[in-house]
Amino acid sequence: MTEVLIIGGAGMIGRKLAERLAKDGTVAGRKIDRLVLQDIVEPTAPAGAPFATKSIAGDFSVPGLTDELVQSRPDVIFHLAAIVSGEAEADFDKGYRINLDGTRLLLESIRQIGQGYKPRLVFTSSIAVFGAPFPDAIHDEFFTTPLTSYGTQKAICELLLADYSRKGFVDGIGIRLPTICVRPGKPNKAASGFFSGIIREPLNGEAAILPVDRDVRHWHASPRAAVGFLLHAAGIDLAKVGPRRNLTMPGISVTVAEQIEALRKVAGEAAVKLIREVPDETIRGIVAGWSRNFDPARALEFGFKPDSSFEEIIRIYQQDELGK
Repeated sequence: MTEVLIIGGAGMIGRKLAERLAKDGTVAGRKIDRLVLQDIVEPTAPAGAPFATKSIAGDFSVPGLTDELVQSRPDVIFHLAAIVSGEAEADFDKGYRINLDGTRLLLESIRQIGQGYKPRLVFTSSIAVFGAPFPDAIHDEFFTTPLTSYGTQKAICELLLADYSRKGFVDGIGIRLPTICVRPGKPNKAASGFFSGIIREPLNGEAAILPVDRDVRHWHASPRAAVGFLLHAAGIDLAKVGPRRNLTMPGISVTVAEQIEALRKVAGEAAVKLIREVPDETIRGIVAGWSRNFDPARALEFGFKPDSSFEEIIRIYQQDELGK
């Protein structure tokens, strides 16, 4: 029997991952028998799932909940839960409680089961673990010196994941996601939210705010690519990955100006005219400390697949969210 647990199952990536699992019916080449979804609000089970599903609502940073989540010994755990960058910066206590304490509780709950239980744990980290000054492209040996609380929390969790894996308590892999774009739905509290907003809102005929300069460069991946990363990580041979269990995922490096040009090519001038430049010094300051471009050689070597262009990222949003 194969059981999958998604922590953060009500979030955008969690929902899309659950839908993909329901469509495939398998994970890492194994038939799924049961899927458990957890989040602060009760996640919705994917429609038409060919396996049993269970949804759990609760704060996984509260002692005891992670014990409940792993008591059935799930074979694959996707840990997606997090307080996003802008909120983690604004609410120091909440960021550390969810992003760090919750992760440590999960790892400890797994360790305390013992008896040879060692699940595949796929942890979503972030490119926020890196901090300026940057080279033109960040390679796999670049050091992690985050300049935000969110990035610091993720970097600490990467070390914990590597150590608990080294000790044999979990079979863990951390994937540093690019900024996910285009995110569907309403804006969240991430400082990076405008990267999606300047594409999503115009495609929906709505005005969008651009708070940074057009020469700002950033690293992106579509939600579809992110789900692909997660599924690939669930089945990858970690003996080949070795002790360096955290990988930077491949993505597309573009400037805001290049994003807007891609929007113009896909949706026309009318869409571009809906973007209004309103500088925000707080967001500018946060973004200034973010990485812009990567050389993710290890992830590519191990078979992780990026999007082909930013135009493709826009078209994926149109296909998956707008039915075009």
